[in-house]
Amino acid sequence: MNTPLRTLARVAAVTAFLLCLVGGLWILFHVGFKSNDDAVWTGLGLCFVGKAFFVGPMLLVAAEQLGKDNK
Repeated sequence: MNTPLRTLARVAAVTAFLLCLVGGLWILFHVGFKSNDDAVWTGLGLCFVGKAFFVGPMLLVAAEQLGKDNK
């Protein structure tokens, strides 16, 4: 059963994964690990990369559960 809501949730999962990953990598590449002054930006970049690997799969798991009866 492939409902439009499930398809939308799958697209949202992939989009969230890609945006978080690209945003985190963009921050990390622009900071460049150059000095301790950029520790906050480095942490923020790593946070976004980690968030990508958590949020994307979790949304995908939630999308696969749509429409299933939990008996």
